[in-house]
Amino acid sequence: MIRRESGGVGESFVHSIFVPFVDGVIARVPQPFRDIALRHSELIKFAIVGGTTFLIDSAIFYTLKLTILESKPVTAKIIAGVIAVIASYILNREWSFKNRGGREPAHEAALFFVISAIGVVISFIPLYISSYVFDLRVPDVSLATENVADFVSAYIIGNLLQMAFRFWTFRRFVFPEENGSTVVPSVEPAVIEPVPDAPE
Repeated sequence: MIRRESGGVGESFVHSIFVPFVDGVIARVPQPFRDIALRHSELIKFAIVGGTTFLIDSAIFYTLKLTILESKPVTAKIIAGVIAVIASYILNREWSFKNRGGREPAHEAALFFVISAIGVVISFIPLYISSYVFDLRVPDVSLATENVADFVSAYIIGNLLQMAFRFWTFRRFVFPEENGSTVVPSVEPAVIEPVPDAPE
């Protein structure tokens, strides 16, 4: 099994920013919900990473869309998505799925980016339909309507679809094993022979 090297810049950043925040939040969750949160810690961490990269993606997308790529929203979404995926890899590898692994780093990274690329395609399909099938673009609609349509199609529908796809495939293919898991050998129960009665 391949084990991760610790102490990198990415890991230091993650443990200085995310770990204290999440640990503090979970510590304040009342029982029995705290146990549920601990059992599903990977999903919670993945969702937090998703929220963080969502903010990165949104900021880049709208910056490009409202400036140099005003007439090319899909291109702006692809660029934003690629940058967000890089951040997602660092955060997921060093935090969400830190206790998993089992692959060579190059193989792991390649799988991550291939699956994430498929996720990016999934996320902008609703935006493509909104923009070019329903023509929800200026001057056919108002700028406000266009922006609302872009947000709903790209960031609500698209992101929900890609997050479900990525979480399942990351656990199944990219980070398939748990580093701390050990196989406990099965032990046959001992057979206790009856003790004969002592002679009188």
